Amino acid sequence: MDNDGHPSVSLRASRRPDRLNNNFEIKDGGDGFFDSDKSSSDYSIKIIWKRGFVRLLLVGGILWMLLILSVLLFHIWTCQSSLVFLSAICNKDSTVFQMLHTMGLVTPPHRCSIPLANDPEKVVIPEKKSPSKFVQSLSYFEEDDINTNGSESSPLFGGHQSWKQREESFKLKSTMKVHCGFIQNGGAEMSHKDKQYVKKCKFVVASGIFDGYDTPHQPSNISPRSKKLFCFLMVVDEVSLKFIKQNVSVKEDNEGGEWVGIWRIILLKNPPYDEPRRNGKVPKILTHRLFPQALYSIWIDGKMELIVDPLLMLERYLWRGKHTFAIAQHKHHRNIYEEADSNKRRKRYARPLIDHQMKIYRYEGLDPWTPLKQTKSDVPEGAIIIREHTPLNNLFNCLWFNEVNLFTPRDQLSFGFVVYRLKNTFKFFMFPNCEYNSIFILHPHTREHSSKIEWVKSLNEFKGNNSGLKESRGGLGLWSTYPADLTSVVLPRVERTSKAG
Repeated sequence: MDNDGHPSVSLRASRRPDRLNNNFEIKDGGDGFFDSDKSSSDYSIKIIWKRGFVRLLLVGGILWMLLILSVLLFHIWTCQSSLVFLSAICNKDSTVFQMLHTMGLVTPPHRCSIPLANDPEKVVIPEKKSPSKFVQSLSYFEEDDINTNGSESSPLFGGHQSWKQREESFKLKSTMKVHCGFIQNGGAEMSHKDKQYVKKCKFVVASGIFDGYDTPHQPSNISPRSKKLFCFLMVVDEVSLKFIKQNVSVKEDNEGGEWVGIWRIILLKNPPYDEPRRNGKVPKILTHRLFPQALYSIWIDGKMELIVDPLLMLERYLWRGKHTFAIAQHKHHRNIYEEADSNKRRKRYARPLIDHQMKIYRYEGLDPWTPLKQTKSDVPEGAIIIREHTPLNNLFNCLWFNEVNLFTPRDQLSFGFVVYRLKNTFKFFMFPNCEYNSIFILHPHTREHSSKIEWVKSLNEFKGNNSGLKESRGGLGLWSTYPADLTSVVLPRVERTSKAG
């Protein structure tokens, strides 16, 4: 019995410290228990807050994205709508529209309403000229430099511009002298009576017909104020004047001036080029030289009938936005290399010569157009040009014409290049193509234009009996030695994004 009792006493004795220890652990851990409960509660609240915040962010982001998507869809809907009210809401000049157009989500309409002022009589004409930036004084070469020419050839309308002179002409200075057509005895002479008439013209609407491809189309919707303010000048060659007299009534005034309706005929004798397309670029690009007293001019191609008041055009495209040069965006192309590819496919000029011009432009650093460029497009619709005759604009016209004179007569290929070479100092307003199409009614040519040089696919076709395909007074830069090796120049790859290219 005693033996049985000893283990129990010792066992109880051994258990006491454990109990004491357990008691102490409980007591010591009493506050810890409540603290852990409290901390776990705080932790749970933090978790809930974090999850709620993340959910709030996600919901807010989704709602924001849905809002943006809704706005974009509404923008697309209004821009594509045939309803006038909804179409008017669409801002076709906006960055959003340009982005959607680049992504292929929006197709600009062929025509759209032009936000014109209501009344030509209330349009305020600026009293002062726009300030002259970069170029203060501009003069022109009137004779060929013998050292530059280096030959006994007859004077050329565009002169014998050297590659060095061309390069220097792109460097802006306060005072500049450049080639700008109208070299003495180079052709395109105007009669004394016509020179006297245009001296009084401060506001000009100009057009041109060469080689008898069109007849004058009378403008419509012209206000009485614009009829008094503007000179409507139709520049023609002798072939076209003869054709016009055979098909349209031509009247003569007391000073010997010839008129077709509102158009005053301006005859240019001795066309400077063999190619009619190149002759047409003289009044189109060098308007400031033909009509030196003009402050403003609007050029419209001879195949077009103007249906918008010219004073309202100046207000819309120049004065309202404080622009000095306005031209429309091309309907299909923004990239010059894409436009060149289209010209080759549609046989607008000899393919190897277009390639040669593009290789020169590529060698001189012209990159394909991207949305990162500061311009909406490198390719314009050149059939309508709206200008204030400032020194910088006049210089741009000269440089643009020099490219047309040296290379192909396709002026849309050289416009963006000259903008690039002037390093964004030349600012212009490129307005939507749908507005461009609302300015005129297009009439077909009286006959189709066709030139053998347009069908040339290889330089070998210019050799032997076909050497006469070469133009003798224009495009000479395509045949003179360029001061650099172009054999390694690779033209950018072109993606044909439209039927036109």
